[in-house]
Amino acid sequence: MRYDAVHKEDLDKALETLKNGGLILYPTDTIWGIGCDAANAEAVEKVFALKGREQHKSLIILLHSDNQLASYVNDIPEVAYELIEYAEKPLTIVYSNAKNLAPNVVAPDGSIGIRIVQHPFCEQLLKRFRKPIVSTSANISGGISPSCFEDISERIKTGVDYVVAYGQDEKGDGKSSTVMKLDPSGKFEFLRK
Repeated sequence: MRYDAVHKEDLDKALETLKNGGLILYPTDTIWGIGCDAANAEAVEKVFALKGREQHKSLIILLHSDNQLASYVNDIPEVAYELIEYAEKPLTIVYSNAKNLAPNVVAPDGSIGIRIVQHPFCEQLLKRFRKPIVSTSANISGGISPSCFEDISERIKTGVDYVVAYGQDEKGDGKSSTVMKLDPSGKFEFLRK
């Protein structure tokens, strides 16, 4: 489905929800996610509460361009840009020394997982919102990540403030992103392949 098919109203409602500190249920370049303003600590708290997730487990955030990385991470190794450019599937990179984000979205060690999305709805949403959005799987903590919209529990669907219409009829592959930890020196290790 191309972005042209999305009603502008759907995007506007998702944006309004994010701006008002609410939670959205939305499709991403991997699986359906629960999202909120990554700079709003109260909104992030609502995500933890809805998922029943422990506070010390960090969340990932989405950006629409690697040009935004310097706004949220100190000391970005040059190799990060190459990893993003040449990744063949969605790649989340865990960086050290996060900044300008809600404290409860950042891991206790100061790191943050960031994925540059390549998804028509997410890209438009992020460009218009102009801030990072939290993305965590649309399931109760410990449950199976839903591969498509119909696999998402009613508790999650009714627990968010807005459910995006775009992509509800698409079948996903249910695969999460590759996760890689990258330290300021450029040394990296895979956390999830």
